[in-house]
Amino acid sequence: MIGNLNHVAIAVPDLDVAVATYRDTLGANVGAPQDEPDHGVTVVFITLPNTKIELLYPLGENSPIAGFLEKNPSGGIHHICYEVADIEAARDKLVASGARVLGDIKIGAHGKPVVFLHPKDFNGTLVELEQI
Repeated sequence: MIGNLNHVAIAVPDLDVAVATYRDTLGANVGAPQDEPDHGVTVVFITLPNTKIELLYPLGENSPIAGFLEKNPSGGIHHICYEVADIEAARDKLVASGARVLGDIKIGAHGKPVVFLHPKDFNGTLVELEQI
């Protein structure tokens, strides 16, 4: 069902510092910040030859990333994202197998449908599925 690893998302307490680290220290190809109000985050994508890193920074008071950073002030890995061919079929299969889906299918930062899966069902890891 799952395809390629699409990205690893890292919550950061200071977006400018994180961008500088990836761009200047690691020499990575860093995109421009984009606000995603529906998800309560500002994201910056770092393009690697085989995947992407998604830097997440809180956008607004109700951002889920703000809560994550309260528990993890230095930041850290927030979720991993896998590609799927059909998000509705993947969701339905997961639900039928007992997995918990968090919320409805939404449009993600890449402009494609996404859904999140409960970390307790995936070895403590928040999983995002993105339709390709």
